Amino acid sequence: MRHVAVMTGTGSVGLVAVFMVDLLNLFYISLLGEAELAAAIGYAGTVMFFVTSVTIGLMIAASATVSRALGAGRRREARQRATTAAVLMLATCLILTAVTLPLLHPLLRLLGATGHTAAIAERFLFMVTLSTPLLGLGMVASGVLRATGDASRSMWVTLGGGIVTALLDPLLILVLHLGVDGAAYASSASRLFMAIAGLYWCGKHHRLLTRPTRRMIAENFRPIASIAWPAILTNVATPVGNAYVTSALAPFGDEAVAAWAVIGRVIPVAFGPLFALTGAVGPIFGQNLGAGRYDRLRTTLRDSLLLILCYVLLVWLAMALGRGSIASGFGLTDAGRGIVEFFCLVSAGSFMFLGALFVSNAAFNNLGAPLFSTLFNWGRATLGTVPFAWAGGQLMGPNGVILGQSLGAVAFGLAGMVFAFRLIEKIGRSGAPAAPGRHPAPAEMPPLSSPQDAAAIDP
Repeated sequence: MRHVAVMTGTGSVGLVAVFMVDLLNLFYISLLGEAELAAAIGYAGTVMFFVTSVTIGLMIAASATVSRALGAGRRREARQRATTAAVLMLATCLILTAVTLPLLHPLLRLLGATGHTAAIAERFLFMVTLSTPLLGLGMVASGVLRATGDASRSMWVTLGGGIVTALLDPLLILVLHLGVDGAAYASSASRLFMAIAGLYWCGKHHRLLTRPTRRMIAENFRPIASIAWPAILTNVATPVGNAYVTSALAPFGDEAVAAWAVIGRVIPVAFGPLFALTGAVGPIFGQNLGAGRYDRLRTTLRDSLLLILCYVLLVWLAMALGRGSIASGFGLTDAGRGIVEFFCLVSAGSFMFLGALFVSNAAFNNLGAPLFSTLFNWGRATLGTVPFAWAGGQLMGPNGVILGQSLGAVAFGLAGMVFAFRLIEKIGRSGAPAAPGRHPAPAEMPPLSSPQDAAAIDP
């Protein structure tokens, strides 16, 4: 419990700092007095979530393979895995940037953005998308640092980026009157800091980066990709579900989308420790599996679920009591404030089950069964979102859309938790990961696993 709590606590500081700055970013935009600006940030955030989810999958693979190698005492292998992951992340982000830029307009139209709101969102996305490679490098570096157990430096990669944004946002948005453009410039500067600081600490302090070669990349590509592809598929499911919710709210007007943008910023601030928890337990699973300490796997999962239950109950109570203040701080209309208040009072409690699903996904990714996390996340994003949100919208309007998405999380959270415990029991009986065929034979690489980062961010 202490290990889980310490890694989660330090991870939470950095994550919540970044998310708090993101929330302040929207607050500064709201001070400009245009509902279209807040709605544009909401549409833009949905599109950015797709790109970020791909980079999270690669970060999970980096953290997974590096922590497994370190847990088994193979530092040279860990260095090669970290370097290969950084190269693959850079290449992937460059491709993502080239593919995404021409598609910004049709993607925003697909989400329901129109007119001036769509134009603002497209301009913001164009500028931020150009810095995607910097985001990817910062994220992979943070994952590698977390894999080593260096909670402090991993925290400062994200915390430092948050501080940069906190300093630049009011200056660029309000003082220099750059508006949404200023928010984009601040985000890009934050990503630059994350990339530089993360790579420096990985290379200079932990010596986990080396000169890449074709042979190194070819030898390490397969074990990284075997974790990255399922992890990417898993993480992309969440923005797919969020995109549907955004499009379901679009017919109710910019006020509803603006309220959804506020909810999307409040969630990671309020529940950031849950996202940090899923990232923290990944390397704990991976190192203990690599070291053959199967007895600690069940304890790690159990203690994580206990932390989730206690934390969500406290935060849910605080949000319910403070819902009026939260809803009135962003210049929303009465309809928009009603949606935010409804979320704080009712839907916030669903994070007990979402948190259980997040931790279960971390266990699946780390214990040789990454396809389970893909299955459960896509199930929640489709069967657990679309019919519930559609029916809720028909019966209760925008509040029903929010409620429907929350109800779908209950069944999948419970199911994921049950399957995760069963997976750990199977490993305890067999003394090996659930899918050893996914990795090289013991002569090349002992039966290890794959730690996860999640989070993200934003689940």
